[in-house]
Amino acid sequence: MKISSLFLLGTLAIAGLSAATFATQPTLAMTEAPAAPATVYDYTVKTIDGKDVKLSQYKGKKLLIVNTASKCGYTPQYKELEELSKKYAGKVVVLGFPSDSFNQELDSDMEVAAFCEKNYGVTFPLFSTVAVKGDDAAPLYKFLADKSKNGTVSDAPNWNFCKYLVDEKGHVVAFYPSKVKPMSDELVAAILK
Repeated sequence: MKISSLFLLGTLAIAGLSAATFATQPTLAMTEAPAAPATVYDYTVKTIDGKDVKLSQYKGKKLLIVNTASKCGYTPQYKELEELSKKYAGKVVVLGFPSDSFNQELDSDMEVAAFCEKNYGVTFPLFSTVAVKGDDAAPLYKFLADKSKNGTVSDAPNWNFCKYLVDEKGHVVAFYPSKVKPMSDELVAAILK
């Protein structure tokens, strides 16, 4: 035997391995398992009155996350969102995110809150005004619109009152455009599923 072979055998013997064992063991590839999609529970958002809220507080319930606006043709959907919120309170929590991404929101969160309460009796959670599209989109909305992160949806809001349905484990399951009304058969069926 050559010296290098003797050295290798000696090294294996010191390590408690035989050359036969070493040669017959399968080689394990050092690859990482694909990461599971993140969930909305990984995000903290600000309420309309400026308090931090971890979305993980909603674990176990479906969520309907909606980008809202006070001066839009779809603004009357607030009424149906409130109806949905009350009628299916045990099944879904509606979360409203005012946005001026389409230049149709009031100037301050206080004005938005007062408008929603006065005109539509909104009692579901409202959050601080955020951007919902583009480079300045809020982190939650970047996640909601990125299939590589959420595992399902690649749609960003293209107008006000777009809706994301999130399951009880915090995974995004569907996107609904503005034209889908909150109390539509399609959306209610998905919530009750």
